[in-house]
Amino acid sequence: MKISLIEKILGSGLYTGYLPKASGTLGSLAALIIYLIPGFENPSIMIFMISLFILIGVPIAQKFETLYGKDPKECTIDEFVGTWISLLFVPKKIWWLLIAFFIWRAMDIIKPFPARRLEKIKGGWGVLLDDILAGIYSFVSIHFIIYFLNMIIK
Repeated sequence: MKISLIEKILGSGLYTGYLPKASGTLGSLAALIIYLIPGFENPSIMIFMISLFILIGVPIAQKFETLYGKDPKECTIDEFVGTWISLLFVPKKIWWLLIAFFIWRAMDIIKPFPARRLEKIKGGWGVLLDDILAGIYSFVSIHFIIYFLNMIIK
């Protein structure tokens, strides 16, 4: 199965998947850098990009899996989706972004139940679903933290 240049760029998260170490973390960092583009934090833009990357990510991840094996490190489009889900509605302040990023990475690595089970689904959905759920866990966690810290500060 051949992967086109565009599929390779998107699927590997701007080639972060081809880096020798920590491709998931570096893919997440690339997604965070894109998030820092002025205006990207607009929820309409983020929800569109998350949806688009899920839509194109499933067939691209399927191709990566066919070429490189189950949930390959070379495919980091799922890290982009998870990172952006984690950052949705988070105030664009460096401390919130860093907290959200570290919570996201922890959730992605730990994969709390049932995220790890979702990873076992075959094909592109298996590559993305565990990261989508870990992103949702991160989203909920960071918003709880923001809410409670804002209550303490007031």
